Amino acid sequence: MYISTMSMERLTHEQMGHLLFSNIEDDHKSGDCIFVVGSSKALQYRLPKAVELYKQGRAGKILFSGGVKWNGSEFTEAEELKAEAVSLGVPEQDILTESLSVHTLENVLASLLVLDREFHLHNIQRLLVVTTSYHMRRLHLTLQTYMPEWISFTLCPAEDDNTNVDNWFQSEIGIKRVRNESAKLIRYVSQGALRDEDIHIDKME
Repeated sequence: MYISTMSMERLTHEQMGHLLFSNIEDDHKSGDCIFVVGSSKALQYRLPKAVELYKQGRAGKILFSGGVKWNGSEFTEAEELKAEAVSLGVPEQDILTESLSVHTLENVLASLLVLDREFHLHNIQRLLVVTTSYHMRRLHLTLQTYMPEWISFTLCPAEDDNTNVDNWFQSEIGIKRVRNESAKLIRYVSQGALRDEDIHIDKME
C-alpha cells in the first residue's frame, strides 16, 4: 500500500508498526561515511551505534548533523556528539559536523554541502544512516528525495528503550511517538515533500 493512499484516522496499531518498522534493518554493507542525525538523546542511543560502526571499519568518516541546543547547553547536537565520539576513541580528523539544521529535512540539506566539501558528491556511493528505528523511515525517504540518486543507504537503527518494533505499543510514550511519526510521514508524502513508497501492509478497511 502506498503511503499516499493511507489515512491516519483509519490506521490500526499493527499497520502503523508496519509503516515505520518494516524492512528497517542493517544490510551490513560498508560505505563512505556514517551519517548521524541529532536528537535530545542522541548521545545515549545514536552515538554508541555510530562509534560501533566506525570501529568495525564500516566507514572511515562520521558526519554528525544537528544544530539544536538541548537543555540550555551552549553546544549544538553535532558539537556534543563530536566531543563524545573523540572521548570514545574516534580520531577528530575522521569526524565531520553540520550545526545549522533544526529538523530532519534540514539535516539532509545542510549535510549535502559538508559531504561535497569532504568527498565531492559524485564520489559518494553509500552512506550508513544512524537514527532511531521509528524515525528511520522518514529520514530514509528524505535522503532518497533530496540526495543524489546514485547514493545508496544502509540503515543502521539505534534502538532506544521504549520505541522499537517489539515494545512501542506497550507504553504511552511509544504509542504517541509512533502515532506522531506516522502522521508526519503521511502528511509530508501527501504534500509532495517526500517521495511515495509502497509499504507492505494489509489494506485498510
